[in-house]
Amino acid sequence: MSKIWSEYLPVAQFRVARPTNQLQKVVEFYQDGVGLKVIGSFEGHSGYDGIMLGLPDASYHLEFTQHVDGSPCPAPTKDNLFVFYFPDKDARDTIVKRLNLMGYKEVEPENPYWKNNGVTIEDPDGWRIVLQNS
Repeated sequence: MSKIWSEYLPVAQFRVARPTNQLQKVVEFYQDGVGLKVIGSFEGHSGYDGIMLGLPDASYHLEFTQHVDGSPCPAPTKDNLFVFYFPDKDARDTIVKRLNLMGYKEVEPENPYWKNNGVTIEDPDGWRIVLQNS
C-alpha cells in the first residue's frame, strides 16, 4: 500500500524567507509589479519587520524581512530563481510590461532554457524571477 505525500511530509505551510535592506522596494516589486497579495506582516519583532506575499488561499508564500541594523543580504548566483508559470502568455506579458514601467527590465538568463518561453527580471536586490509561459 503506497502512502500519500502528506504522510511523508505532514506540513501545513511552506515559506521561502530572505532578508533585504530595501523592504519597501521589494514589496512594491512583488506586490505591485508581480501581483502577489499581502497575506501577513509584522513590525518590531526582535528588531525585524517583515511581510509575507503569496497567492490567495495558497499554503506557500514568500517572506521578506528587514532588520533594524541592516543585513548584508547579497543576491545568490544568477541561476537561483523564483519561477512563476503562466498558462496565458498575454497575462504574463502584462506583468512584464508593468515591471518594465516600474524600471525593471529583462536580463539575460544564466541558463538559456529560461529564454525559450520565459522572461527573466531582477528584483531590487538582484534576485531573479522568471515569468514563464507554460
